[in-house]
Amino acid sequence: PPPLPPPPEGARRGMEVRNRAGGSRGSRPFPPAADGNYCLTCGSDKTLKLWNPHKGTALRTYQGHGYEVLDAAGSFDNSQICSGGADKAVALWDVTTGQVVRKYRGHAGKVNCVQFNEEATVIVSGSIDSTVRCWDCRSRRPDPIQVLDEAKDGISSVKLSAHEILTGSVDGRVRRYDLRTGQLCSDYIGSPITSVCFSKDGQCVLVASLDSTLRLLDKDTGELLGEYGLPCVPAFSGGFGGPRLTPCPLPRYTGHRSTTYRLDCVLNEQDTHVGCASEDGHVYFWDLVEGSLALSLPVGQGVVQSLAFHPRLSCLLVATQGQVSLWREDTFQPEGDPD
Repeated sequence: PPPLPPPPEGARRGMEVRNRAGGSRGSRPFPPAADGNYCLTCGSDKTLKLWNPHKGTALRTYQGHGYEVLDAAGSFDNSQICSGGADKAVALWDVTTGQVVRKYRGHAGKVNCVQFNEEATVIVSGSIDSTVRCWDCRSRRPDPIQVLDEAKDGISSVKLSAHEILTGSVDGRVRRYDLRTGQLCSDYIGSPITSVCFSKDGQCVLVASLDSTLRLLDKDTGELLGEYGLPCVPAFSGGFGGPRLTPCPLPRYTGHRSTTYRLDCVLNEQDTHVGCASEDGHVYFWDLVEGSLALSLPVGQGVVQSLAFHPRLSCLLVATQGQVSLWREDTFQPEGDPD
């Protein structure tokens, strides 16, 4: 068999090159279709900031939310930003002018997460009010074009693929909506979910929850493929074939701590390692195939709230205590020459 891949290079040989304060809760690079040369931060100062993380320069500040900004995302062409916050509003921004193009109101509670679809024609938002709402960016209609209200508790995480909406909820369920077939598949994890994401090949789903455990699930069957952390909690899967129990035969690995805060999980740019933020000031990486702990990256003294990989290269953004850190290889060169 081919040799196992090494630990993620950007973290294994990385250097913390720059910190910038800004009251930010999290770091969000633009989605994989973009060049990865910019990142967004948002936080308790009610603003969003656009950065060149490789030079450590703030390019623009966006003001318009009335309370803390909880999440933000960029469009595929870097021309627009969407954001959601504790003011219950979803905002659409013009990157160049810094102005709010439109605000969408309809959520009954704070908006935890937002995402564009691939064409940046629809914004999908998840809220503490237990709903996911889809907003048409091209229309002036104030109402959402669709409301997904199957969750029994707040929505903590939303991710999109070309034809799917993936959500994680505090009710302990991962829900995947197939927009082509109109079907819903639901997998019961057994603990409040803090973050979900697709693997780069689109075959798996990574789930982080408040029992200090990461779970890697087969997207189509709900089968438990890997489990990283503490303790062993069975995963119950329920789709159209009825509920089924997936046992926990996999080895247990101690590591990150996630019991209180909404923390991010990620897969690296090559799908070889899974990572998770932690309440102990570290970021942890596990080998996806072996399930062994590959790296514990010391970031700071407080909770690591957010992390995001560069779409293609070994480069990691980490946010903690109002600062964003960029970790990368010494030989790393950003693509292009952003301002």
